[in-house]
Amino acid sequence: MKPTRSSGILLHPTSLPGKYGIGSLGLHALHFIDFLHLAGQKLWQVLPMGHTGYGDSPYQCFSIFAGNPILIDLESLKDDGLLDETDLEHKETFDDEKVDYGKVIIFKNKILLRAFAKFGNSHLLHDAYNLFVDENQAWLDDYAIFIAIKEHFGGNPWWEWPDAYRFRQPETVARFAKRHAYAIAFQKFVQYVFHGQWHRVKRYANEKGISIVGDLPLYVAHDSADVWSNHQVFQFDEKRKPTHVAGVPPDYFSSTGQLWGNPLYDWDYMQEHDFVWWTKRLQASIAQYDIVRIDHFRGFEAYWAVPHGDKTAQNGKWVEAPGEKLFEAIAARLGELPIIAEDLGVITEEVEALRDDFGFPGMKILQFAFGGNAENTYLPHNYSRNFVVYTGTHDNDTLKGWFDDLKPQEQLSVRDYIDSKTGNINQKLIRLAWSTVADMAIIPLQDLMELGSEARMNIPGTPSGNWQWRYQQQQLTHDKAAWLRHITKIYNR
Repeated sequence: MKPTRSSGILLHPTSLPGKYGIGSLGLHALHFIDFLHLAGQKLWQVLPMGHTGYGDSPYQCFSIFAGNPILIDLESLKDDGLLDETDLEHKETFDDEKVDYGKVIIFKNKILLRAFAKFGNSHLLHDAYNLFVDENQAWLDDYAIFIAIKEHFGGNPWWEWPDAYRFRQPETVARFAKRHAYAIAFQKFVQYVFHGQWHRVKRYANEKGISIVGDLPLYVAHDSADVWSNHQVFQFDEKRKPTHVAGVPPDYFSSTGQLWGNPLYDWDYMQEHDFVWWTKRLQASIAQYDIVRIDHFRGFEAYWAVPHGDKTAQNGKWVEAPGEKLFEAIAARLGELPIIAEDLGVITEEVEALRDDFGFPGMKILQFAFGGNAENTYLPHNYSRNFVVYTGTHDNDTLKGWFDDLKPQEQLSVRDYIDSKTGNINQKLIRLAWSTVADMAIIPLQDLMELGSEARMNIPGTPSGNWQWRYQQQQLTHDKAAWLRHITKIYNR
C-alpha cells in the first residue's frame, strides 16, 4: 500500500448517537461522515464490525464474515417498507451515553423478526436478497445454521452441543436445517440488511473522499461459525479440542502473561492448501473496507502457543509462523494489499522485516512516547514516513485521562517536548501528531472532544463494562471541525 499523506478519526459505529440505545448504520453515520468532510479528514477508522458474543467485544465474534445485527438501522427498514411506525413503538428506555448490550440485543432482535415477517410477504427486494445469498453462500450457510443451532441449545458454545451437532454430522445438520428453515432464513436476511446498509455508508464516505479503515483480528473466537465449520485449519485434536491456544508471554505489565484462549492456526495445513482460508478472509475484508488494520501482526512471524488447559500464559513457547509465504500467496491472488500492521508491544527485527518487506505501514502511539529516553521509537523525531501515528487507540485511556493521570514531573516532560508550558494539551498533542512525517495520522473522537477517562472505550483484561461509550450529536461542533480542518491544511494532510 502506498498511502498519501492523510488524517482521520477513530470511531466505532456503536458510539454514534441516535435512538434505540446504540449507534447504527443510518443517518447519524452519514452525519458523522459529513463532519469528517467538513473537518477536512480523509480517513474513518472503525473496530471489527462482526456479530459480537459474550462480553460484547468486537474482537470476539461469531463469524469473521457476518456483520453485527445490532448495528442495523431500524429507520432505514421503515423507509424500505419493512417496518411501520407502530412496529417501532416501545416502552423500553435507552441510555444515550452508554450501550446496554443485553437490552439492545433483545429489542433489536424482536424488531428485526417483525421486518423479516414483512419481507417474506414482499417481492420488492427479493432479487437483491437472492443475489446476496448466492454470492455469499461460502460463509453464509454455515453462519446462519450455526447461529440457529446455538439459539436452539440456549446459547451454549458449540463444543457443549450434542456430538452429532458438535462434529457437524451431515445428516443431523441437514435435518436441523429442514426443520428450522425459518430461523436460518432469518439470519441470512439480517446479514443481507446489514451488508446493504454498510455498503451504503461506505459508498457515501468514498463519495466524500473518505476511506474506511477496517480492523481485522489475527485470531478468531473459539465459539464461532469459522471454527465450528473449519476445524481442520486450527490446532485441534481428534475430539476437536484445542491442543494449544493463543496468548502473549509474561512481560513488564504482567508476570503471568495474557491468556487469550483463541484457537491457534494449523499453519502446516494452511500452507499445504495454499492459504486459501486466509485469502478468502482478507478478500472479504478488502471488499468491506478500503484499508485493513491487522491486529497483533507479530503473530504472522511467530506466535505464543500456550498448552490448552493452562490457567496462565507462563508455560507457552514461541513458534514460527509462515508470514512471508502467506502474504506472498495472498498478494499473488489479490494484488497490492492495503494493510496496516498493528506492530505494538515487544517487536523483533524479524517482525519489522516482515512488515517492511511487504511495505505495510506500522503504528506509532504518542501515549507510549514519553517514557524512557530520546531514543524511544514512539517519539516523533524517530519516525519514518511509512507509519500511522495515533494519540491513542481503543485500548488506551483518552488523551486527557492519560495526561491527567501522569505524575507532575511526567507532565512536565511531555510539555517540554512540545515546548508548551501551558495551553490545551489535547490540541498540542493532536497538532504534534499531524505535524509528523508519518503518512497517516488518526485520533479517537474522544481526544478531539477533549473527554476524560469516563469516555474510554476499553480497558484490556477487564471482562465487562467496555465498548459502551457514545457521543451526542451536539458534541460534533463546527468549532472542532474548523480547528481540525485548519491544522490538517497546515500540515498538508
